[in-house]
Amino acid sequence: MSRRRFVARGVPGGYRIWDNHGRRFWGDLYELCPDDLLTELNGRKDPARVSELLRRYRALKR
Repeated sequence: MSRRRFVARGVPGGYRIWDNHGRRFWGDLYELCPDDLLTELNGRKDPARVSELLRRYRALKR
């Protein structure tokens, strides 16, 4: 099994998505762990689904 490209890392205030290939954080700070988003990013990477999940997790922050 290969290493996953995107993983959630706990940071002060919540979670950030870490890109193992780019070796940098990707996206916003999330209060809750974005499991659905990570699954999509490491799987099919459907742009419409990723956009939908990003909107959903941003709405949870408000």
